[in-house]
Amino acid sequence: MNRLQQTAAPAPNASAFAFVQELVGELSAGRIDLPSFPDVVVRVRRTLSDDRVTPEMVVRVVGSEPALAGRLLRVANSAALNPGGRAVTDLKTAVTRLGFNAVRSASIAFAVSQLKNAPALRKLKQPLDELWQRSALVAATCHALARGARGINPDEAMLTGLLHGIGKLYILTRAHKHTELFEDAASYQQIVSDWHPQIAKAILENWEISESLIDAVQLQNEIFREHQGPADLGDVLIIADLLASFRKWPHMLQTNLQGVSALARLGLDQQRLIEVIEESEEQIETLRSALA
Repeated sequence: MNRLQQTAAPAPNASAFAFVQELVGELSAGRIDLPSFPDVVVRVRRTLSDDRVTPEMVVRVVGSEPALAGRLLRVANSAALNPGGRAVTDLKTAVTRLGFNAVRSASIAFAVSQLKNAPALRKLKQPLDELWQRSALVAATCHALARGARGINPDEAMLTGLLHGIGKLYILTRAHKHTELFEDAASYQQIVSDWHPQIAKAILENWEISESLIDAVQLQNEIFREHQGPADLGDVLIIADLLASFRKWPHMLQTNLQGVSALARLGLDQQRLIEVIEESEEQIETLRSALA
């Protein structure tokens, strides 16, 4: 039985079932994309997908939207990406310092901030904000973990963390038309759990994101996954997501890391993991704030 047949089975209530059927239709028709993304962000995405792209080309696009330019400068001046503390005040220096993955992250963060202000989605401002705050925290934690991991680009890891919840974001923006779904929290959360990795995969493929990043986002719920070879983006994302989940309950982290082999592939044990996070606390917080 294929994925669509499995997830299209009757849901616990009529509203949930109807919503799932809509998701099936949208996936089958290839109509999965986030609504109301600013045109400038679409242009940034297209520019960055060009193999011949240069920093000057990116600056021309970003510079056309002052709010996006400001977001980019905040990210470039965060402690994680500016450890020397020398303030960046011009876009070309910011783009050069950040690299294209971090520029993509900043533009997506800007797009989501605008998405929250879309008239049709204003009633969802709180859950949208909570979801994006969580994504920004996971992104900043991914960046911190990747800095100490061999063969993993910290900027790509940050983008992976930022995008790991994009499927949840899509479901939330679509579910607002089914208000009764929010009255049945269990059914809604089950839909999110079942569907968000597949929806994220469809969105990121539309955006021409790298295959390694897409794989990491799609497999994020498989926390006990095993694979040969060195650590990858999926390992970073799994550990960062667990850290974010138990940030307020550190005493529970040890239990939930049991059997998670991604930790060993990153060259860490539980004690060293805690040390890395404590050492990176300022960088994580400033980068999270800049993104969110």
